[in-house]
Parts: sequence; structure tokens; C-alpha cells
Amino acid sequence: MNLTVTRTAIPEVMILEPKVFGDARGFFFESFNAKTFEAATGLTREFVQDNHSRSARNVLRGLHYQIQNPQGKLVRVTSGEVFDVAVDIRRESPTFGRWVGVTLSEANKRQLWVPEGFAHGFVVVSEHAEFLYKTTDYWYPEHERSLLWSDPDLAIDWPIHGEPQVAAKDAAGKRLVEAEVFEGELGFAASR
Repeated sequence: MNLTVTRTAIPEVMILEPKVFGDARGFFFESFNAKTFEAATGLTREFVQDNHSRSARNVLRGLHYQIQNPQGKLVRVTSGEVFDVAVDIRRESPTFGRWVGVTLSEANKRQLWVPEGFAHGFVVVSEHAEFLYKTTDYWYPEHERSLLWSDPDLAIDWPIHGEPQVAAKDAAGKRLVEAEVFEGELGFAASR
């Protein structure tokens, strides 16, 4: 198989490492194949939207989720390096409120599967980074929510010095104790 999968401390969040074929000309790898993804992860997902962002060092994007139309995300970096984070916000989950962080880079070519029911964010640790992600549902701004990146209850160990550069909506993110989270089979929930 051309894909190695490693489960993180939250088993539903997975690191995917494609087999890279390289020689003096450069490299080639299959960045996504639905059959390979299903065989390696046991998941069947249809991706409906691709997103691409470019950010400078110390830019932190997140922690985002959609309380309705939740998105699963398959994320990767094509230039630079980021520290990528997924936070479990499924109330009935044994890992509710826990997070995992993974370094994704142009060099390691890793991808991260962030399932529906998780908040997601990243911080750029290189001079710049280009970040690509496939989503299982469309972006609905009216359903988008942000967890506060610096929530002391989450205690995410972001590899930054000083304050990161964040969007206004992320600076106004809610702490997990007051955020809307997922109930049951990713049903809508009011504040905690």
C-alpha cells in the first residue's frame, strides 16, 4: 500500500504518510486516492471542497469547527511547516476536551485526518507556509465557531514565542466551558 496510517493519542485523528517516489528529477506521490484512503483508514468519505491558505510565521488560524454541517478535514502542507491541532468537542467521547498536535511540513509530507466533531487549527512555525485541506462538507459561515486558541482548560502547547497573529473571530473564540459542542451523533448542542 502507498499509505501508512498512524493513530494519534485520540485514535480517530490519524497521521497519513504517503509513499514518496524520488530521484534526481524530484519526487512524486499520490496525495489522495479514495480507495487507498478507505483501505488504510477504514473510512469512506466524500470530499466536496478543497481550500488553500498561505500564512506567515506566527500566524495562528483556529480553532475552527462548524456546529451544523460538521466538516471532516484531510490537511497537509505543501510549503513550510506548521504545528497542527485537533480538539475533540464530542461531549460523549472519552477524549472530550483533549487535543493532539502534529508537525506537518513540506519535508515530511504528512497529512492529518481531522474527523467531524473536532475543532481544528494550526500555527505557522516556518517563515511562510502553504496549507491545503480537503473537507467533507461545504463552508457555512453562519455555522462556523471558534474555540479560544489559548483556553487554559485545553492548555495547548503551541510552539510560539509571544502572542501569535490571529483573526478577530479567533481572538473572540470561546473557551470550551462556554462553547457549543456536539451531542450524540454530532447533533447540535447548546452551550455547555
